[in-house]
Amino acid sequence: MAEQPSVLAWEDRDAYGEEHRDFGESVAAMLRRDVVPFQREWTDAGAVPRSAYRAAGAVGLIGLSVPEEHGGGGAPFSYNCVVTEQVAYALASFGSLRVHMDVVLPYIYRLGTPEQRDRWLPALLTGERMASIAMTEPATGSDLAGIRTSLKRGAHGWVLNGSKTFITGGTQSDLIIVVARSGSDGDRRRGLALAVVEPGMAGFTRGTAQRKLGLHSQDTCDLFFEDVRVPDENILGDVGRAFDYLSENLAQERLSIAVNSQAQSVAALDVTIAHVRDRDVFGKPLATFQNTRFVLAGLAARISAGQAMLDRAIRRHDRAELHPSEAAQVKLFTTELHGEVVDSCLQLFGGYGYMQDHPIGRLYADARVARIYGGTSEIMKTIIAKSIGL
Repeated sequence: MAEQPSVLAWEDRDAYGEEHRDFGESVAAMLRRDVVPFQREWTDAGAVPRSAYRAAGAVGLIGLSVPEEHGGGGAPFSYNCVVTEQVAYALASFGSLRVHMDVVLPYIYRLGTPEQRDRWLPALLTGERMASIAMTEPATGSDLAGIRTSLKRGAHGWVLNGSKTFITGGTQSDLIIVVARSGSDGDRRRGLALAVVEPGMAGFTRGTAQRKLGLHSQDTCDLFFEDVRVPDENILGDVGRAFDYLSENLAQERLSIAVNSQAQSVAALDVTIAHVRDRDVFGKPLATFQNTRFVLAGLAARISAGQAMLDRAIRRHDRAELHPSEAAQVKLFTTELHGEVVDSCLQLFGGYGYMQDHPIGRLYADARVARIYGGTSEIMKTIIAKSIGL
């Protein structure tokens, strides 16, 4: 059996089968060996080294849900969810791995031509090369239709100009999918394209690593494009249809965020339960105080509700039945809950919880962005409101 927090037993989950449990055990073992011992080192460095991604690739983690005909494992997305959960339960961080696996790779194997797949996927699946996606701009966040980075037809292919910000994995990505505006017919959602930029292209530069509130081992930076020549063979899908592609993939991206937030909530509650049992206050365990018990009991109930909601979404996604509005609901609920859980749990640690090196302090800092990236909570509410006729 894989390592599982005491507040959530495998047998209580109906999204997974025995094979998921066996797989979780192997993931937990790899994390104990190749990830957990190096957390402080990676945090201080501000990035996860390529050797760690290669270790993930060596045991087949990176290509889990990539179709077998493209060199992957052909597994349902639920196996990616197991990886995300095990990283959280180990109180670890694995840099940009989840973005690479859950968000970027689907664009390559779903939209790529046979030549593009053959050119890019092998190294992306082993961790020899890592990828990122560049959507957000200094003046454009959740409003993808407002993208200003331009992609214009030139004498030899395409010419890319503009900038992107908050790009996860940006400092060390070997392949970057850039969302750019190729034209407009009056509809802001039309005329977007996906251009693949690779290191060495003239006019492409990276900013310095950004210092963030949390996620300190996940490198993030600005990207700049000045008359970057992008050949036709580096255009993904049909020019002008990128908004549709992004919309189709956002449900999985938001589900991935929800899985991480839910698992982080479970991990925070579990580590807090252990703490209040061991911590003595006024001569007796902190766990014996009514306030402590009521706070944690209330969180446990809401976490159980979030887990039921999430597991239903995982099952539906594996059957290709997850609607974007459902993904918005589960992201909204689990990320808002995530913030509540880590805040309440940190309070029970007192001053120790405020220390960056303490797991609950890191969980607290890392949690805040979950309500922002992948679409803010306000955007999720807008999507849900439309789905109910408002």
